[in-house]
Amino acid sequence: MNTIGKLNAKPSQSAAEAADTEAEADSDDFKPLSRDEAKEWRKSQRAVSMWRVLVWQCVATCLAALLAWWFTGEVSGALSAGYGGLSVVLPSAVMAWGVTFGRLTGLLSLFAQGSLAAVVFWEGIKVLLVVAMLALAPSVVAHLNWLALVAGLVLVLKVYWLAFFVSSRAAK
Repeated sequence: MNTIGKLNAKPSQSAAEAADTEAEADSDDFKPLSRDEAKEWRKSQRAVSMWRVLVWQCVATCLAALLAWWFTGEVSGALSAGYGGLSVVLPSAVMAWGVTFGRLTGLLSLFAQGSLAAVVFWEGIKVLLVVAMLALAPSVVAHLNWLALVAGLVLVLKVYWLAFFVSSRAAK
């Protein structure tokens, strides 16, 4: 609870009542955008292409493999980190394809809720593919180094944040 919420709360109020008071104070500041304001806001926001993020994820996967090879001095470390990166890149590519070119998405995009359902569907497919790839890792990569695999996976996942940071800096 912030200091305004604490100041607005009466000593006899419970924590739930104080939270309600704070929520009411915050809701007074909310003003929905008009159609023209929303249009201007959209123009000021730069879109990030899923395909560009995938390219940067591929670069990060190669970088993770090279770093793992340099740190461990073993090819198995590089293969493990590379496989960890591929566990992010390949499912992301499947989702990007499904959202942009998939027939199911085209059919469902005829109405707003359908577009959301298509994104949720492809995100579920992506998560299942990641889990399947990680479960298959010991049988795919000889002498698997789990630390390198997780490091590669995390490094490639962080490319999303890098893409948003770069796009926000480019918009300014």
